[in-house]
Amino acid sequence: MELVPVVLCLLSVLVALPDRLVVLAAFSQSLDSDFTFTLPAGRKECFYQTMKKDASLEIEYQVLDGAGLDVDFLIASPSGQVLFSDFRKSDGVHTVETEDGDYMFCFDNTFSAVSEKVIFFELILDNMDPDGEDPEDWKEYVHGTDMLDMKLEDIMDTINSVKARLGKSLQIQTVLRAFEARDRNLQESNFDRVNMWSLTNLFVMVLVSAIQVYLVRSLFDDKRKTRT
Repeated sequence: MELVPVVLCLLSVLVALPDRLVVLAAFSQSLDSDFTFTLPAGRKECFYQTMKKDASLEIEYQVLDGAGLDVDFLIASPSGQVLFSDFRKSDGVHTVETEDGDYMFCFDNTFSAVSEKVIFFELILDNMDPDGEDPEDWKEYVHGTDMLDMKLEDIMDTINSVKARLGKSLQIQTVLRAFEARDRNLQESNFDRVNMWSLTNLFVMVLVSAIQVYLVRSLFDDKRKTRT
């Protein structure tokens, strides 16, 4: 969002030179998306992502909640070849240089009979510009750039650099939130276990105390019958 003022400032500079400079700019963007879902016990869930040739697919996943905090994971190419596979892991990051077709990635919880898992994953797609759109086409429409103190290409490089850094910051914040959610779920689970164990110990202590009191009192009871 912070990129908008920079772009508006750049456009205002360009408009100030109506007869000397005409610009058509296009940016190569990374497409980011993240999802959180519940994977039931004994189930396997698969997702598909359509990719282009010479693009890049990066997927990062984490198990946020569930016994063991682990899951099986795999990525398969459009031809069905398994590219990466993880077994009983709590998190992972994989990057694939893609070709045309649908890539499949699956989360497998069939090894667990009773525990469901809460899973977070993020997809980062690079070089997914529409066909026929060249990010450098805008250079054909630039005239008279020598009239500017700063080259337009340098401005575009700076904007792209700022945008990439902002996108990376957003990605890191998303991953940190996922780690925080997993740690919080783990702490709450441990808190419940400690409370249950404490209540069990308290019940046993009360029961043992009651038995001891009963046994001590029974020692002093006179059960002999008196005759008159």
